[in-house]
Amino acid sequence: MLQTFNEKNRDLLVNINGELIHRDKAGVSPFDSAVQGGDAVWEGLRLYDGRIFRLDEHLARLRRSAKALAFESIPSRDELVAEITKTLEANSMRDNVHLRLTLTRGVKITSGMDPRLNQAGPTLIVLAEHKAPVYTDAVGSAGLTLMTSSVRRFSPDCLDPNIHHNNLLQSILAKIEANAAGADDAVMLDPRGFVAETNATNVFVITGGEVVTSRPIACPEGITRDTVLGLCREHGVPHNERDFSLTHLYNADECFTTGTMGELAWVGRVDGRTIGAGTRGPVTALLSDLFTELTAREGVRVVD
Repeated sequence: MLQTFNEKNRDLLVNINGELIHRDKAGVSPFDSAVQGGDAVWEGLRLYDGRIFRLDEHLARLRRSAKALAFESIPSRDELVAEITKTLEANSMRDNVHLRLTLTRGVKITSGMDPRLNQAGPTLIVLAEHKAPVYTDAVGSAGLTLMTSSVRRFSPDCLDPNIHHNNLLQSILAKIEANAAGADDAVMLDPRGFVAETNATNVFVITGGEVVTSRPIACPEGITRDTVLGLCREHGVPHNERDFSLTHLYNADECFTTGTMGELAWVGRVDGRTIGAGTRGPVTALLSDLFTELTAREGVRVVD
């Protein structure tokens, strides 16, 4: 599954520390921490009819991640929202938009790893694109196809996955394996051999009507993941957070993934094995419909 270029994005204006710059001229210093060592945190946001769904939850996670990395300065919630609005208005955007919000430790006085070299404050990048959910075309009659990667997710004692950081090489290596295998994405296991997530999304399995997802130990506390668990609670759908292995995944009645970029996407095959009946199951369909209804009525308005 390869995302295609959207002509609407040809002349995007990117917001870098409050300055709006054409995408082809967008400039981040070679001394910036994101360039030097991937020393940055990020969030993906989605705009629905002028509102960003779960905006405050995303911004809270961004702040937690920046604090975990000991950033000395973090923009306030209102400062972040103001720059998001500025970017959307400059690009005349109000619906079906994905935003990537990146906060780096900032520009260093000289190249090097030491955070004490960062004396200019953080760099904030707001990138907004016209972009439909990424799995829209892939989840038709066949659903997503996944394969199991040889690349493991770190445990918290190695690099805590609940820091939503820009060091994405694990995910990229797993995605390379998925591409080579002709799969849409890769399932990634934790160091113990339990399912953590995919290279880009959280994983849910449904067996006997119970919805199960991994504990956020070797996977992040996904915002869409949390929303789905909330929908289960609200609508009386049996659910649990616990360790599960590939055996449980292969034997599941249904499987779907969650994420801001792809929303809820059902899975048809994993490692060449058909999941359940090989069609989108009733529980997945119910939760997908409930999620769509929720995004249509909730969110923080950022543009009129």
